[in-house]
Amino acid sequence: MSGPAHPPPPGEAPYGSWPSPIDAALAASHDGRPEYVGTIGAEVWWTEPRPTEAGRRTLVRRPADGRAARDVLPAPWNVRSRLTEYGGLPWAGVERPGAGPLVVFVHHADQRLYAWEPDAPDGGGPRPLTPLSPVGGGLRWADPVVRAGAGDDAGDGEVWCVLEEFTGPAPTDVRRVAAAVPLDGSAAEDRRAVRELTDDRHRFRTGPKPSPDGRRAAWLVWDHPRMPWDGTELQVADVAADGTLAEPRTLLGGPTEAVAQAVWAPDGSLLAVSDREGWWNPYRVDPDGGGAVNLCPREEEFGGALWKPGLSWLAPLPDRLLAVLHGQGTARLGVLDADGGELVDAAGPWTAWQPTLAVSGTRVYGVAASPRSAYEVVELDTATGHTRVVGAHATDPVDPAHYPEPQTRTFAGPGGREVHAHVYPPHHPARWGPAAELPPYVVWAHGGPTDHVPPVLDLHIAYFTSRGIGVVEVNYGGSTGYGRAYRERLREQWGVVDVEDCAAVARALAAEGTADPDRLAIRGGSAGGWTAAASLAAGDLYACAAIIYPVLDLRGFAAETHDLESRYVDGLAGPPEALAVRCRERSPVARADRITAPFVLLQGLDDPVCPPAQAERLLAALRGRPVPHAYVTFEGEGHGFRRAETMVRALEAELSLYAQVFGIDRGDVPRLALHS
Repeated sequence: MSGPAHPPPPGEAPYGSWPSPIDAALAASHDGRPEYVGTIGAEVWWTEPRPTEAGRRTLVRRPADGRAARDVLPAPWNVRSRLTEYGGLPWAGVERPGAGPLVVFVHHADQRLYAWEPDAPDGGGPRPLTPLSPVGGGLRWADPVVRAGAGDDAGDGEVWCVLEEFTGPAPTDVRRVAAAVPLDGSAAEDRRAVRELTDDRHRFRTGPKPSPDGRRAAWLVWDHPRMPWDGTELQVADVAADGTLAEPRTLLGGPTEAVAQAVWAPDGSLLAVSDREGWWNPYRVDPDGGGAVNLCPREEEFGGALWKPGLSWLAPLPDRLLAVLHGQGTARLGVLDADGGELVDAAGPWTAWQPTLAVSGTRVYGVAASPRSAYEVVELDTATGHTRVVGAHATDPVDPAHYPEPQTRTFAGPGGREVHAHVYPPHHPARWGPAAELPPYVVWAHGGPTDHVPPVLDLHIAYFTSRGIGVVEVNYGGSTGYGRAYRERLREQWGVVDVEDCAAVARALAAEGTADPDRLAIRGGSAGGWTAAASLAAGDLYACAAIIYPVLDLRGFAAETHDLESRYVDGLAGPPEALAVRCRERSPVARADRITAPFVLLQGLDDPVCPPAQAERLLAALRGRPVPHAYVTFEGEGHGFRRAETMVRALEAELSLYAQVFGIDRGDVPRLALHS
């Protein structure tokens, strides 16, 4: 009988060949993070991913008595909205004295809104509140607020939210309104019972948020061709006694001012996050006259890209204090005195916070991570300054000595412009590379492209660094976190600035002796997949690429993608009349004859954002050319892989590509078949 396997003794070994306890299954099982934190009385609730359960998201509840958090919705319930395909806040709840909480949520499979009483004595399950629709993408709901009645009857009251209603088969055959859904279930089979609170004159909106006294409601709107970080408007309307809304008036924002969030304080004042002075800062807004006062004028971001309704960077506390997320490149949690402007950061090891904040009394709840810990739910007691983890506790599945140590750096790009990046050198507690060898490096281009990556623990990165392959994440021009001017570097320059900035970082690492100049790769998903493919077509800097659910054809993307991004290319590449020229100049599909390096293309077959047609056009353009490549597709996956088995196959395919191209001996992953 053979004994347990033991790792080989410590020593020198070629970069990329090191053994690692972080296999693809482990990385996949820890993918995703808690989202959409909220409070119901003194209880804390949030959603969590379950990659091994077909990628569903469950609802988690932490009782007020401090007992451990637990899943409260078993499979197959999946709490996720598909509004604009990226979703949004999918649940809300209210406390009912003596009756337990009333929770409403969106179920991903049918996109219906459900009501649920988890403490009901009859143990009844969720009941639908909204109907199905056979038209296009159906009916979708997000960003709810429960306006329960005065009694304990769970059917007394309404849910105010955003309704997305398809009117035809095309992705752009859609209208969006603020809607009121009755809690009594009368709309479960009757669309006419849903009360529309606004008209559909604006293409996009967040859900209406009532003021504490119920007399007003506030929300954000914007229209094509603007994206929500280009320009939005904060609107307010009076609420009549019968629950109808008066004609809305715009208080803040416009074509060149992006309001990222609006929220009412307990004292009835209206707060907003706006970039009117070049950075997203917090403002107090006069709900009558519309005047705005900057509460903390700093060259820092107190907001971000509003990809989904329901994101929160600011949450009011008692005594005119505000919980805020702020910083450059990464967000910290702080408490701001709205009157004096003093800002004090929360203690603790967390260095990056997600845009989800909730408050109960003097306690603030959010989702945070650090370079040594994954995302977890954290509580700050502002009365004592004490912080602690209350949910989704980050555990170390392996010895943390295998985790990389990121280095946040600023590089010089073309013309001396700053390029921000996080460098993750190869790291292993018992292995090191030969003195005469430089490590291979992979440049990671994030998606969006209007987004950014913070330096936090990611087992997908550790999967490579623990094997001796370095990673550098580039927040290229166009990324959020560094002010509006940095964000707008990419305006009409997509496929130029992003490609140049990634190349500048890669060349700098090679020039300083950090990376092997002959073993550089680039990878990215979605917009990052565009950057990776465009980089291959731009020259011979990279030896190979991993291209994941990418944009590859500008004109095709504008015609085939979902409604939210159907005019995104106007800002990224130029107006429609310039699109044909820019497509020829920049699209990887149009420049396929310039691609010579091997690549793997990973694609979900149910992707409504970057449909498989994009990938198939690139492969058709390469047909007959001697470019080694692999096309790996995944049934049932959309935009962003969520299933553990998908992530395992994708990670192993990527590693196999690097091993073959970089000349690394790895027999522990299936060999990826590359075809010309």
